[in-house]
Amino acid sequence: MNTKIDRQRHSALMDLCERLGVNIANLELLHQALIHTSFANETKGAGVIHNERLEFLGDAVLDLVISEYLFKHFPHLPEGELTKARAAIVCEATIASRAAALNIGQYLLLGKGELVSGGRERISILADSFEAIIGAIYLDGGFAVASAFVLKQLKNHLALVETGDYVKDYKTLLQEVVQRNNDSRIVYEIIAERGPDHDKIFEIAVLINAKQFGIGLGKSKKEAEQQAAKQALSKLNSSN
Repeated sequence: MNTKIDRQRHSALMDLCERLGVNIANLELLHQALIHTSFANETKGAGVIHNERLEFLGDAVLDLVISEYLFKHFPHLPEGELTKARAAIVCEATIASRAAALNIGQYLLLGKGELVSGGRERISILADSFEAIIGAIYLDGGFAVASAFVLKQLKNHLALVETGDYVKDYKTLLQEVVQRNNDSRIVYEIIAERGPDHDKIFEIAVLINAKQFGIGLGKSKKEAEQQAAKQALSKLNSSN
């Protein structure tokens, strides 16, 4: 990769390594993992390589690590349940929430358009960069190092499988995605209640900083809130 890591960038990458809890000898790999296609497109001719190939590799490593963990630790679960558990753990919102918790967005190299439109907080970009980082860690340190990193980062989500509560918790995921902004406030409001008491349908809206981001329907308030949070996550991803 024909890019130069200057002193400031080197310091930032070392800081990120500390956040990740991983020693990466080849900082060029980590640097590349943080280059979005928009940045590479705006610097054509400079030999800049974006992170999509590392993302491809990291995605495969992530799936294998989680699959192996579930296979070994839950011998009682049939194939269908293992698939559901893995899908819940490696879903885009979960991975993006971990990237946000590590503040990976501040280290990304983005094109001007992505910067203006809030690319540092976009769910898809955060998830893709997290997977690219996994790919970089794998190439630098091998499978064991990459596996340890993945399991450490996703330990709380893996713990849900122990209790059988691994269905996607969209409310928690939404909270994790927006919590990086200390002034962000999520509120759920009941819009309407329909039907008799024994068969009631709730309609609930979720607001982030007083702006509506999703509406959910459900036979319980909890179910409606989950659906509203799911819609909000989708809207955040498509609008940013």
